[in-house]
Amino acid sequence: MEWTDEGIVLGIRRHGEANAILEVMTRDHGRHLGLVRGGTGTRLRPLLQPGNTVQVMWRARLDEHLGHYAVEPLRLHRASQVAAAHVVYGVTHLAALCRLLAERDPHPEVHDRLAAALEHLDDPMVAAVAIVRFELWILAELGFGLDLESCAATGAVEDLGYVSPRSGRAVSRVAAEPWRDRLFPLPAFLSSMEMPSLEDIADGFALTGFFLLRRVLEPRGLAFADAREGFVAAVLGRRQRAVS
Repeated sequence: MEWTDEGIVLGIRRHGEANAILEVMTRDHGRHLGLVRGGTGTRLRPLLQPGNTVQVMWRARLDEHLGHYAVEPLRLHRASQVAAAHVVYGVTHLAALCRLLAERDPHPEVHDRLAAALEHLDDPMVAAVAIVRFELWILAELGFGLDLESCAATGAVEDLGYVSPRSGRAVSRVAAEPWRDRLFPLPAFLSSMEMPSLEDIADGFALTGFFLLRRVLEPRGLAFADAREGFVAAVLGRRQRAVS
């Protein structure tokens, strides 16, 4: 068995003295693991950092085997990214979201959206928007997508301002008025390209976080890793200092 694909590094762990097991999100073969000989050595270690994009050639005698990777670099982190706390947290959280998908199950659009999110990590606010949208997409890929296109009560497509925590559907501002305190605010950046405020970013993460916890993590006995909270704190804290 053999194939070659583009993969985004999600993580790596030592295997024996010098080898490593590499986890990548490939475009055509899904989240996939393989053994890299010499993966902990000085030549390969910089290539195998989470968030890097590499070309992998996977070989195994049988499809169900772990197999071996040969790895070549495609796009690597810049030094400025590695030094930024929000980037480290962001990459770690994005990798954790990808691990919610079944291993070896192809999700080409997840790969492409992950690559797009990683491209925007330099700017904290742009990165925050990309990660909220990525969380929404992961919900959809897992079968728990939110309906933010029309009002659950009236069918209207204009002036949508809230989301029902029960149905995951949008609600117009007028229809939401009697129950506004029980609903999640729907930040405008999820339906437009306008730059969000700090409050919008916080509302976005509150919205996606609630549904990821209730519909995905808690049924599996899981919780968010610290990286998500660290990313949000790094982005909001940095932005607040910049505008004060």
